Amino acid sequence: MEHLIQQVDSLQLLNHFLLSLFLLIPMVLIARTVVAGTRYSPILIIVIFGLAMGFVLVASDLAEPGLQQFPVIELISKTTNIALIVTFFVGGQEIRKIFGNKTGATKDLLIHNEEEAVLGTTRTQLVLIVRSFFLLIGIEAMSRILLGLDTGSLGSYYPIMAYLGLVGSIILIDNRAKILEKPLYIRKGVLEIIVIIGVLIMSFHLAEWVHTLVTLPSIFFAMVIATVLGVLYYGYVFGPTIKALLFAGIPVVLAGNFMVGGSRIIEVFEMEGTGAVLGYGFFGQIFWMFGGMALLIYFGKTASVRNLAPGMAGALSHTGLTGACTAGDLGKRAANRAPMLVNIPFAMHIFVFSILAVSSERGSLLLIPSMIMIAIGFVLLIIGLRNIKKSNSDDRSEMKSLLQFGFGWQIIAIFGGLYLLSFSSMSIDFAAMAKASAISHFGLFAGIQEGMFGAEAAGLITFTFSMTFLVHPFVFFMFGKAMENNEEMPKSPVFILSAIGLVGIVASALLL
Repeated sequence: MEHLIQQVDSLQLLNHFLLSLFLLIPMVLIARTVVAGTRYSPILIIVIFGLAMGFVLVASDLAEPGLQQFPVIELISKTTNIALIVTFFVGGQEIRKIFGNKTGATKDLLIHNEEEAVLGTTRTQLVLIVRSFFLLIGIEAMSRILLGLDTGSLGSYYPIMAYLGLVGSIILIDNRAKILEKPLYIRKGVLEIIVIIGVLIMSFHLAEWVHTLVTLPSIFFAMVIATVLGVLYYGYVFGPTIKALLFAGIPVVLAGNFMVGGSRIIEVFEMEGTGAVLGYGFFGQIFWMFGGMALLIYFGKTASVRNLAPGMAGALSHTGLTGACTAGDLGKRAANRAPMLVNIPFAMHIFVFSILAVSSERGSLLLIPSMIMIAIGFVLLIIGLRNIKKSNSDDRSEMKSLLQFGFGWQIIAIFGGLYLLSFSSMSIDFAAMAKASAISHFGLFAGIQEGMFGAEAAGLITFTFSMTFLVHPFVFFMFGKAMENNEEMPKSPVFILSAIGLVGIVASALLL
């Protein structure tokens, strides 16, 4: 009888694996189909479909909030670090190339097949999307095995999941794409998997090691290690693992997160205090995004997507905009700049996480260190805006100016927002959750998801983070209009939206 139960459980795992594949991948493909032929990002559609799917699963009694009945989707939603490690590595390469005067393009081992398999998606892109799914599951399962984290309903099935995920990702290569040096290309894919798993393990142990001094989440150490590797191996030519995760890693992770978040809509709206988090998060999304763009347009005298898109992705560590840039939805120059512009502002997260860790332990924000950080942010912001105004469209000058702006605006966004919320009745864990949601900040999101602010915030963050993504129709619509307007952002709507956002966050904080 026991043997029969084990067989049934194993069959259930296979069902969950396939069901998750058929829920998430079509969601990404449908999103790409909807925006095919336009300059809009498919992440906008992933937001809507993901939240709706999660809500429908719970409303139809097929699942409970959190999607525990769909454990593979829940696992995918917790693989944020894997997608970010690749972004940080590529960012490290760009840092070395820009500041080390390393010019010249590296050869590409993969030449895409441009035949459309689905409307808006080529055969090679389809393979990259499916491979990302297998990679995220395989790498996450293997890292949990090696770290001894075998808790949860999937704990005993991590070995088979690791096998299915990793083997599937290795053999999933578009046979109609042109691959130079096939054995080398495949070996690179395996090496990249091993390195990513190694970074996850090292970052986990480093976070545990410094836990007694300061509660830094593992994402911070993953960022440092991956960026250093990128700086050292700036000439490395990507294999299939990095190519897949850079193109589709963030969209697939977001699809999983939005489904889990959508499943908690009914439950969370009944909880006290979450309305305030959502209110601040909603208007914060508008203000910090469009307010930053308004500064670049008015004072920096630039409305080009090549500056605004990667600049704001880095200035807010913004998940959705980063994913849109790295996937190439906002042009080639934005795609090349985004990893670097996201990486360097992330370096100041040692101050963010240090101050927030101490604040979490004492139950309130450390005001004086926060004010010092805000002052530093203003200085960097002014320097960045002055320099980009004088850049004269020089690529190197624009990049350095955007880095200064990104550093400054992110410090102001995080600590300015938390300082404003400190005058309300909101607790520090809910304030951190509101701040992560208000700027779609993937570092703070990953830290809260890891339990930095307790179990309740870790359980709620997927929902609050997902719900504020509903503002993204404004964001991606505006960038879509800009792409259709010779990559120039319309100015008046940006100023109007930033004013609405400012009024909204002030009103939200006063009414808390």
